[in-house]
Amino acid sequence: MDLVRLALLAALASGTVCGAAAASLPEGQSHAFRTEIRPLLDEYCAKCHGSARAKGGINLAGFTNTVSVYREPKVWEKVVAKVRAGEMPPEDKPQPTQSQREGMVHWVQKALEDLELGRFVADPGRVLIHRLSRTEYNCTIRDLLGVDHKPADTFPTEGGGGGGFDNNADTLFVPPILMERYLATATSVVEQAPKERIFFIKKGWLSPERSVSRRIIEHFAMRGFRRPVEPVELDHLLKIYDRARQRGRSFEEATKAALSVILISPSFLFRVETDQETNQPYRINDYELASRMSYFLWSSMPDEELFSLAREKRLHAPEVLEEQVNRMIRDPKSSVFTESFASQWLRVRELKTAAQPDPNRFPNYTPALREAMYGEVVQFFDSVVRGDESLLRVLAADYTFLNSELAALYGIEGVQGEGLRRVSLTDKKRGGILGMAAVLTLTSYPQRTSPVLRGKWVLEEILGTPPPPPPPLVKSLPPDDSPVDGLTLRQRLEKHREQPECATCHVRMDPLGFGLENFDPIGRWRTRIGEQPVDASGILPGGERFEGPAELKKVLLNRKEEFIRNVTQKMLAYGLGRGLEYYDSPTVKKIGQVLAENNYRCSVLIAEIVKSFPFQFRRNAPIEQSSE
Repeated sequence: MDLVRLALLAALASGTVCGAAAASLPEGQSHAFRTEIRPLLDEYCAKCHGSARAKGGINLAGFTNTVSVYREPKVWEKVVAKVRAGEMPPEDKPQPTQSQREGMVHWVQKALEDLELGRFVADPGRVLIHRLSRTEYNCTIRDLLGVDHKPADTFPTEGGGGGGFDNNADTLFVPPILMERYLATATSVVEQAPKERIFFIKKGWLSPERSVSRRIIEHFAMRGFRRPVEPVELDHLLKIYDRARQRGRSFEEATKAALSVILISPSFLFRVETDQETNQPYRINDYELASRMSYFLWSSMPDEELFSLAREKRLHAPEVLEEQVNRMIRDPKSSVFTESFASQWLRVRELKTAAQPDPNRFPNYTPALREAMYGEVVQFFDSVVRGDESLLRVLAADYTFLNSELAALYGIEGVQGEGLRRVSLTDKKRGGILGMAAVLTLTSYPQRTSPVLRGKWVLEEILGTPPPPPPPLVKSLPPDDSPVDGLTLRQRLEKHREQPECATCHVRMDPLGFGLENFDPIGRWRTRIGEQPVDASGILPGGERFEGPAELKKVLLNRKEEFIRNVTQKMLAYGLGRGLEYYDSPTVKKIGQVLAENNYRCSVLIAEIVKSFPFQFRRNAPIEQSSE
């Protein structure tokens, strides 16, 4: 790909196009969209899929050029499938000619092919300056100063950003109260740091106080800033030391004053990456790569080995990257990654805030049981990652992690003690994430299960194919699962699906949720609901039938490409600290191919993310901006 096109696509990534580069767009595709495709959409699609109405959650009004199509490939995959099959427009609506239909199909297929192959798109994206999240701040302070009491837990709560993770740079704002906390915390954590951790160099007749302080300050500044310290920065910090000494403060107090300033520096609080003088994507330097890796897998600063490799400019070598990824996964610090990623991807973090089973119906749902439910998911995923197992184990496994209370809930004997431990499973109904009580409780209402919530969770978190939002003013079902007018909850849901505005989504969600109906609202196995036997059968839109969780897992394993693509997208978004965009599709596809060739092993996924184009490259923001 030529350099002019690379520069252009860097601008496209942010939703803008540099005016000077606009002429370099793939003109054939763009002209065809403006003169042929958009008029067809306006004439045959707008009434049902325009700004006024969006049947099936498909709104085509916002697609005005080729780039807008690139941004929503899943929408256009659905469009081309319906148009090719003759299902759209509906039979009772005006129809395009056969040549118009074929022309539209050809154009969309070409656009999607160009996107998948990266013919017109080679953009690493641009992450805004990345403030340390609360987790990252805690872990960095721990590794820098040896203070492990999690000072950032008092900072304002952070929400999830693009990709659904709280390390997304776009949402890590700096409200005034946070600045106040930074100032107060900087002094306190330096005071709490072990003395031997700070004063690792001793004063002596050959080591004057100021010289010792300089070396200490430079040591901590380099690690805190995660790069070599500029002379002007070191001079500024030494002036802090000098002023403190002039005011009568001791050597130790003056040195700590300078260290406190390091902790309120933007170079510490933000993961800063330096712009280069180019309008092309460029490779980040070794120190920046070390930080990306360490905050991806440890939520913390690089360690001495990463710093050493960065200093020697060896970190970009593929074999070195793979070796470091394996080392970092084995390090106990990676437990922060496995918990943070799994709890947010699978949404079980919400178990502690959103799930509230009725205490009268479920008195054994205690805080201790809730913690065990949460811990089961986290420790299970941690074992899959550290054991370098296939990612498909997430869907189907022959073991889990239980303590006595959770084992009793599952009806499994022989598990003693409060601590979670690995337990082999002898049946296929529990193995994997779908049989874990945390997920089953999270996707239930206080008094009953919800096949809709459970099916929606499978579509969103497992397959990455979320349904559109429900239409407004939809009548909700009763809060419990008692029969109403002689109809079971399942029969009432089936009647609900008969409404045309509801059928499109529920026909995808409900069967998946019905497959989990043997699990009650807190995850216990059941064979009856009241006086009625549980019906855990499901029929998928293509006619495939299954019954119960064991067969549901087989259904999902048959759709492993969707699952692998989804987990790849999720982990790539987490690793980059930003939501994915259309220009990330070639990277996702390439990683999926490598995973398929390597039995979907976890280490392969992580290593391929670290070696990927968006992880190792960045770009500057475009200077000239236009809405076209």
